Amino acid sequence: MDTSRRPDREPAAPAPDGGPAQAPTALSLAGRTALVTGAASGIGRACAQALAAAGAHVHVVDKAGAAARDLAAEIGGTAWVVDLADPSVVDTLPAEADVVVNNAGLQHVAPVHAFPPERFALIQRVMVETPFRILRRTLPGMYERGWGRVVNISSVHGLRASPYKSAYVTAKHALEGLSKVVALEAAEHGVTSNCVSPGYVRTPLVENQIADQARTHGISEEDVVGRVMLERSAIKRLIDPADVAEAVLWLCGPRTGHITGTSLSMDGGWTAN
Repeated sequence: MDTSRRPDREPAAPAPDGGPAQAPTALSLAGRTALVTGAASGIGRACAQALAAAGAHVHVVDKAGAAARDLAAEIGGTAWVVDLADPSVVDTLPAEADVVVNNAGLQHVAPVHAFPPERFALIQRVMVETPFRILRRTLPGMYERGWGRVVNISSVHGLRASPYKSAYVTAKHALEGLSKVVALEAAEHGVTSNCVSPGYVRTPLVENQIADQARTHGISEEDVVGRVMLERSAIKRLIDPADVAEAVLWLCGPRTGHITGTSLSMDGGWTAN
């Protein structure tokens, strides 16, 4: 198996004073290719920027054409303007990717008895079937090269449930399961698969929820954040997308080859309850 391109297998550098060798710590993805879905804004945008800054060529996948093209131009990547609500479009995306970040998602809030079935099905297509199809397409190349990193952007709702979010909670739990299966199958090929599971992140999706809940409950947006969204979190502030991106980047780094099949919680203590 060729390990010459594996950042977690770089040789240790001699110490300047002739002492014991010092292991490298810098993360370089130079020569690597990354594919990020939902990359035009929020967490996906931050991930694309972080991976590009580390040297990867990033495929920016999003249905927001102008934003995807602008970001691709900014980071020297390639924009793919597709609507992942149609999972068959995956066959038009690049099959060669060393890093896959499954991030695209959407939300709908309603009680189960009033939840539109077509909306439930749409959320499963975008957030479960499409990641499966992307991995089915990209894993063979990772296996052939003997290195790969799959990072699935899950959520605290992949580990815990909340009322009125049946489709989103179902999809994130399914994504966690898919990630673990890939971890078991891919381990012998030098490929890891993990989830990053944040609490509420300050993204356009969450910003819209804040405004909607403020109107619905007749309270301020500050109270929505503190009393509704972060009620179960010990840390009472929203997460910055760049913090999630740093966790994603770390999982692609030189000391994470044995981290696979796990979920990295970034929920401010929510799941500690």
